Amino acid sequence: MKNILLFVFILTISFSSLLAQKENQRQPSPEFNLEKTELEAHLRFLASDELQGRRTGTVFNNIAARYIAEKLREYGVQPAVNNEGYFQKMPFVKKTPPKNASFSLGETNYQMGDDLVMLSGDAAEIEAKAVFAGSGWIDENTGQDDYENLDVKGRIVVVLSGIPNGKGPFSAFEAMPKKREIAAEKGAAGLIEIYQIKFPWSYFKRFMNRERLTIEKQKSSAAAKALPYGWINEGSKELLAALNKSKKGLDAKISSSGIQTEPAPSYNVAGVIPGSDPELREEFILLSAHFDHVGTGRDGGGRFTAQDSIFNGTRDNGMGTVALIAAAKSMAKAPPKRSVIILAVTGEEIGLLGSAYYAENPLFPLEKTVFNLNTDGAGYDDISAVSITGYGRTGTDAQVDLATKAFELNVIQNPAPEQNLYDRSDNVSFAQLGIPAICFSPGTTGFSEEIQKYYHQVSDNPDSIDYDYFLKFCQAFAYSARLIGDMGSRPIWTEGDKYEEAGKELYKKP
Repeated sequence: MKNILLFVFILTISFSSLLAQKENQRQPSPEFNLEKTELEAHLRFLASDELQGRRTGTVFNNIAARYIAEKLREYGVQPAVNNEGYFQKMPFVKKTPPKNASFSLGETNYQMGDDLVMLSGDAAEIEAKAVFAGSGWIDENTGQDDYENLDVKGRIVVVLSGIPNGKGPFSAFEAMPKKREIAAEKGAAGLIEIYQIKFPWSYFKRFMNRERLTIEKQKSSAAAKALPYGWINEGSKELLAALNKSKKGLDAKISSSGIQTEPAPSYNVAGVIPGSDPELREEFILLSAHFDHVGTGRDGGGRFTAQDSIFNGTRDNGMGTVALIAAAKSMAKAPPKRSVIILAVTGEEIGLLGSAYYAENPLFPLEKTVFNLNTDGAGYDDISAVSITGYGRTGTDAQVDLATKAFELNVIQNPAPEQNLYDRSDNVSFAQLGIPAICFSPGTTGFSEEIQKYYHQVSDNPDSIDYDYFLKFCQAFAYSARLIGDMGSRPIWTEGDKYEEAGKELYKKP
């Protein structure tokens, strides 16, 4: 009898063990236990009408940041910022363009809102000679000095946009603070740049002639902040030639009611989950998503009506934000081998400012940050798949393939290449510094009618989401993060990738 009971006991234990093994094989990590109702609740709050489109610099954006931070706290994710807990404060400044502004050069007049934008400066009424100063640039390393033998004190300096050997339009935009500082130091009464870059003037004018947020990347002097500074759209080569030839300069006038500025603090949200491996925990996987959107009404940029003027941003990027929250919960329950940085960034819609600010002010060493898995998107038109921008570039394809197949999803590799999507989301802020990065997005075959129906439109509300698909998307994102965090070797740029050299420099590899 005792032998029979012992046999039954051993058989029961063995059977239970087999069931447990099968269960563990089916549910190897917390990602498999994410709940659709919880994810839906996150999304319905973040993309609710009450948050008014989560525009950066608004209280609604800060409420979203607080919500994300409290979820990290609830899950046991450690705060990443010493003095601010989960919040990385960003010193945004809100700039309101002047109500009235004009510029005249010789007999040619320019009006704000047409062929003139004023970018900074106090109220002013200036009549002075205008002198030409090339690109208005000084670089001791190259010997460039456009102000050499040129007296500009009390004069209006006119320069070409961009800098010598500048690469693309963004180098011209990045040079603006330094150009303004140089002109102020030289005693100029005003600074005007002639718009000559391959970027539509109409877009630049529309963006700059409205209330906007900026971050001063360098401390500006009081003189530079006060200096009237604008750009003009001038197509006449004759006028520029006349200005260049004139020894005494041309008569010019700047009239401006002045730029209004005020602080508008906003926040990235950051937490960290220490890795489970004693050695690999010194390396970090950075998971990122932007939680801001475009706001309401005219600020939103899309079509709206009196009945609905709220751009909820459910797809862009409420879905990505919730996927990040879900990954944080999963990683905190069972950390991968490497440590995980959870980073929700603001300011993406106004120029990737949140991720750029983190990249310039990292909370953890960049050289120890071995990968960035970003999630962002314009929507989806294929619920059988996810889209991976950067597929084939970082040595993580096998991990992503395995993670997506676990939830019966396919991978769309590098969709809509004509849109240059890789360099249009937050992953590029880290990639250009050398960190291997990919962007994990809902299934997108291209900018189809289905995508455009919701992308930056008031119709992009939580009721329009397929929540069965959304659950799979969040699970696949979190599981991808886990598998990459557990890789035996670091992710690495493929040979010949345009960011390969930056990676070698960051990680000090030949």
